[in-house]
Amino acid sequence: MTKELRRLSILMLAMFLALFGATSWIQVVHADALAQDSHNTRALYDSYQVQRGSIIVSGSAIASSVAVKDVYSWQRVYTDAQMWGHVTGWINPALGSATGIEQAMNQALSGTAGSQFLSRIERIFTGEPPRGSNVVLTLDAAVQKAAFDALGDLQGAVIAIEPSSGKVLAMVSSPDFDTNLLAAHDATAVNAYYDKLVADPTNPLFDRSIGGDLNPPGSTFKLVVASTALASGDYTPESTLPNPASYRLPQSSSVVHNASGGTCGPGAEVTIADALRISCNIPFAELAVKLGDTAIREEAQKYGFNTSLDLPLTSTASSYPRALDDPQTALTGFGQGQVTATPLQMAMVSAGIANGGMVMYPRMVDRVIGPDLSVQQTFDDKEFGRALEQNLAAEMVAMMVANVRDGAASGARIDGVDVAGKTGTAENGPGQPYTLWFTGFAPAEDPQVAVAVVVEDGGGQGQSGSGNTIAAPIAKKVMEAVLGR
Repeated sequence: MTKELRRLSILMLAMFLALFGATSWIQVVHADALAQDSHNTRALYDSYQVQRGSIIVSGSAIASSVAVKDVYSWQRVYTDAQMWGHVTGWINPALGSATGIEQAMNQALSGTAGSQFLSRIERIFTGEPPRGSNVVLTLDAAVQKAAFDALGDLQGAVIAIEPSSGKVLAMVSSPDFDTNLLAAHDATAVNAYYDKLVADPTNPLFDRSIGGDLNPPGSTFKLVVASTALASGDYTPESTLPNPASYRLPQSSSVVHNASGGTCGPGAEVTIADALRISCNIPFAELAVKLGDTAIREEAQKYGFNTSLDLPLTSTASSYPRALDDPQTALTGFGQGQVTATPLQMAMVSAGIANGGMVMYPRMVDRVIGPDLSVQQTFDDKEFGRALEQNLAAEMVAMMVANVRDGAASGARIDGVDVAGKTGTAENGPGQPYTLWFTGFAPAEDPQVAVAVVVEDGGGQGQSGSGNTIAAPIAKKVMEAVLGR
């Protein structure tokens, strides 16, 4: 063999090995990532010819496929579509669209996930038709229904989390929509319904539990400020703050007041515990300025602020901005100004406090089950991070219990149960309806559920409603559903 031929052979071999390596890398290592890429529509199109797996909650399918006599072979059908719509989302072969769990867990549901490779090979040899796997969610049907019924026609959202694990037990957003109408194979009818939803000024397609146009958290954010104070080591629940009837923001002519219009109880000073229990704005505005925006932001981030989370549904990051000046920092002391939050985020705050200061990463999926009922994939609990030391979390719990027992969160009381909670009534500008909040957990001594509720548009009462009268009773019903009361 001549030297030139040998060189050419080596070059060809090298090129073959490079091509083989690149192909193997794409097909094996990057297979799952490519299949999940939103720009890769081939995986979505391929899935239309497969009997898609079911989405299961509490042992029953809330999304399943039935055979139809059209080019798509299968029709997706949703049970209690309005109640589960923001969770399941929809998939529509006529439009090439998918949302919600249908999109986030498409590989498992369509049978194209890496964990299902051997099953696909087996079906090729046996001649069985391709089938997707079933996705089992962590949500609880009874808790979901309690949240759905309690929220009713109000514009807002409810989310419930198991503090010790981060499992999402309920996720409801209102207004809702009918996923069956969006999964139909009549493209003209589907587009007409979709356009109607998009044009609706109440934005029913927004999942307000994890996204949409975020609201200021109001006084529920006082929990984060109090947590920052305790974590600093410079304050305890009994530390006192000045107690004026009005407070002019630093370097500003703007004046803030407590909701009562007066002082935060009698006396020239008030403790942090009492200011939280009565939910006074001025002491927390003053406390926020003393702590500084950096300390508050860093503590908020330990609870999940400024982070987008994959449950696997992707949440909008709640925001505590950088480099706030003192006037803006003062406003964040009672959840106004530039701080915004999702119900998911405020549920994580309560859940972290309930769990001894350890914040768990929230998750919606429990396991993937194959058509042969084999467990193909499980999802483990995961820590997001520690926000507070356990002894300080216990002090937060005691203050939150006082809020419900004989404070501003009395609307969440449950007979025979110590409930920990915090309300919020956030302002949205002159003459604009308030945004109403509650976040809390129960039982305080052995937390089984942490809940956050947001009600927009003042709950239909403009500036007359409050978090205690409208949001807290909704959370109470959700907690009672978990506790079986």
